[in-house]
Amino acid sequence: MKQITFSFILFFFILSVGFSQTKDPKAKVVLDGVSQKYASIKGLKASFDFSYSDVSDSRVQNQSGEIAIKGDKYHLKLPEQEIFNNGKTVWTYIATDNYKEVTINNASDMENELTPSSVYNIYQKGFNYRLIGEKTEGGIVIQEIELTAEKSNAPFKRVKLFVDKNKKDLISWEIYDDQGGIFKYKFKSVNTNAELTDEYFTFNPQKYGRVEIIDLR
Repeated sequence: MKQITFSFILFFFILSVGFSQTKDPKAKVVLDGVSQKYASIKGLKASFDFSYSDVSDSRVQNQSGEIAIKGDKYHLKLPEQEIFNNGKTVWTYIATDNYKEVTINNASDMENELTPSSVYNIYQKGFNYRLIGEKTEGGIVIQEIELTAEKSNAPFKRVKLFVDKNKKDLISWEIYDDQGGIFKYKFKSVNTNAELTDEYFTFNPQKYGRVEIIDLR
């Protein structure tokens, strides 16, 4: 499966002809509401389901994971992979039966990527957006918004956000890359009042045993 930095990943998009230069004011109201609510929370911790598919391959790869977010910091857990971002440094830790390694980058070198913490406000710079419509599932009114990049050479072509209209919560999102890949994320449980220490977002090699370190800073 493609390595995920959400950038998930983190992040970009071009819309089809006819919508390529639009910023829908109705969509902006919804996006502003979600962004403002996220900015006001103490800390977010959630579990989610994730899938990846490709237009050239009918197979769908499924995983589950956990995410913690505090401001611009995040800690993402996936099978065989964890990503720590403390706002200054990003550690990507990968563990298999045969080896363990961690790659270290400066957070500033990844600021243009789509990340768990930027999904709530990516629309604010360099993106067009439109409100596609509403639907009701399980008694919840869900608003669907499509974001597309203003630049044609962006690595991700499109993002769809699905928002709980009444609670202004992000329920799920989809990311379409420039290779025909589709990433889908859906929250299963969310705690928006999580107590998260700063240490939780920093990789501590002492907790992981013998690890190969690849420092790209």
